[in-house]
Amino acid sequence: MPAARLSDASGLAHARKYRWLVVLVVLGTLWWFLLGVLERELRNAEERAANMVISQLRSALVIKGAEVMLSREGRLDQHRGINPFELVEHQWGNYEGLCKTPQPNPGDWCFRVDEQEETANGPKGWLVYNSRQPVMVDNQQAQAGQPLAWEVTTEFADRNGNGVREQEERLTGLKLSLVSLTGEAAQTQDAQR
Repeated sequence: MPAARLSDASGLAHARKYRWLVVLVVLGTLWWFLLGVLERELRNAEERAANMVISQLRSALVIKGAEVMLSREGRLDQHRGINPFELVEHQWGNYEGLCKTPQPNPGDWCFRVDEQEETANGPKGWLVYNSRQPVMVDNQQAQAGQPLAWEVTTEFADRNGNGVREQEERLTGLKLSLVSLTGEAAQTQDAQR
């Protein structure tokens, strides 16, 4: 009888260890899936936030373009390269201001000034965004650590549909255009001379 009790006790000990092992495997699997869902939701939130900022800045540029056209004092081409964040009266938590380093911190925006151009409308340059993880911003894939850049450019009435502004095609507003971030002046569609 004592031998039977010993085998029952060791069997119960093994059963408890087996249950703990099953519980740990199940909990580990649940954590694995939970972390995957959390990562996906963080990526979606960053993507939506960045696209919302772009949308708000584009709306502010439409208003600024209309103001310039209605005032008849300014010219739209004088506003190329302006900092669109200055057009919106909002305290942006992830806007660093002028870029102090080649790229902003992950998840932040900054305005990189072109050293060569400064006008009465302020410094000229590019808006730079550095994503924390791979996201789709403004229909462009942004990789973590590889910043994207935008520049304020002018829109024009493209009568012949060639995508290049000729002298007779008038400017119609301001827009935010995705550009290549190279440190040189970004190429924009300008009048052919």
